Amino acid sequence: MNCFHIDDFIAGWIGGASSVVVGHPLDTVKTRLQAGKGYKNTLHCVLMIYQKESVSGFFKGLSFPLASITLYNSVVFGFFSNTQRIISKLRYGDGRHPSGMLDLTLASMMTGFVSVGLGAPVDLVKIRLQMQTQPLLAENLHLAGNVPLRSVGIQGQTVYRGPVHCIGSILQSEGLPGLYRGGGAMMLRDVPGYTLYFIPYTLLCDWLNPDRNSSPHPCSIWLAGGLAGSISWVTATPADVVKSRLQADALHQRKYKGILHCIVKSYKTEGIHVFFRGATVNAVRGFPMSATMFLGYELSLKFFRSL
Repeated sequence: MNCFHIDDFIAGWIGGASSVVVGHPLDTVKTRLQAGKGYKNTLHCVLMIYQKESVSGFFKGLSFPLASITLYNSVVFGFFSNTQRIISKLRYGDGRHPSGMLDLTLASMMTGFVSVGLGAPVDLVKIRLQMQTQPLLAENLHLAGNVPLRSVGIQGQTVYRGPVHCIGSILQSEGLPGLYRGGGAMMLRDVPGYTLYFIPYTLLCDWLNPDRNSSPHPCSIWLAGGLAGSISWVTATPADVVKSRLQADALHQRKYKGILHCIVKSYKTEGIHVFFRGATVNAVRGFPMSATMFLGYELSLKFFRSL
């Protein structure tokens, strides 16, 4: 039996495109809360974006995720599903053998590692585009002679004309490593994050569909996918905060030397609660995004395999 199936990648692409459109507005809110300044809570952030930038403000940076995150999800779901089959083939001699908990954990962790290679540059560009209209804090700017200005808000200027210009600017100013800024924090987020994404989904699907000989009902897929997404994103929030700050940092002037420095400085200046900033948005956003992702993936896969 051939363990490699191309249809997993195609179905992942379709599911990814659906989830990006559904989740991008709340992703913008999440990023502003985690890396921006001046927001009291989630509702205040939503109202501020709408008042200052109208509805279009929630969709800043959408074109790049729509083109790239669909590819990213294609790789993630295709890699995970094919890895599952390869592990089953090696362990049980049959790629169709149901995966055990150890098999799922191994496949999920491997997927988390692989996802960073493609996902780090995608997240970086998305965050830079989302954050570029934020007001600059004068504490991040210095006059000639490195004399710090007083902490006065200065309206941010549009730095990047679009995704391609953003990528070119980062490569020119920071080189190829600049595209992977925050990659270490993303690794800390995604390796456990995907484990707490695919395993709850599989367990919930099995629980909602006791008859394993039949395909799960779309409602079961939707519910299991949504709950799995909320669980994964909430638990990954602390690492996601660090990643967002590192990736948004170089937009004006770098404040963080690395992961540990970012954690320590954020804790000293804002307290432990800073690492849970955006958790509510992640929980709310994670449900419809993941529900749409898994439903699009499973229905597309079922369609392709019925041809």
